[in-house]
Amino acid sequence: MHIRNALSKDLIEIVNIYNSTISAHMATADLREITVESRVDWLKNRDFRFRPVWVIEKQKQSQEGSPILGWLSFNDFYGRPAYQQTAELSIYIAPENRQQGLGSYLLQQAIATCPQLQIKILLGFIFAHNEPSLRLFQKYNFAQWGKLPQVAKLAHQNQDLIILGKTI
Repeated sequence: MHIRNALSKDLIEIVNIYNSTISAHMATADLREITVESRVDWLKNRDFRFRPVWVIEKQKQSQEGSPILGWLSFNDFYGRPAYQQTAELSIYIAPENRQQGLGSYLLQQAIATCPQLQIKILLGFIFAHNEPSLRLFQKYNFAQWGKLPQVAKLAHQNQDLIILGKTI
């Protein structure tokens, strides 16, 4: 497996992977598909030294390109300078590549890279009914730091949001 920083040319696949999760109501609070255009600034305006977006491929990209299997982003928490040492993680895997350990590999690499990114606290915001994602983060010793009861309405049902955290 090969992890690299995302490039603007990757946005189509990044968005397709993200959009593949919306209808299941497990991994995102978006209710409608997003567009590539809506993610251009999201990727372009981040400081990759501290908040990268990674893509994972089977092998280093060849001239024809290697399909993206999934992606991970380090996101600012709450957007204020005092929280700079804290980042929220998002992990999305293409449907045909789920249940193959890619999320685990990405999370393991994210944890290992935190010192270089000047991150001391990692957070995951996961719906309480998303048991696979909860198990993934718990496998890497993330603990439940909070619960926001019934904050999201997905498929006509109110859902809890679990906040998982880990000190690096």
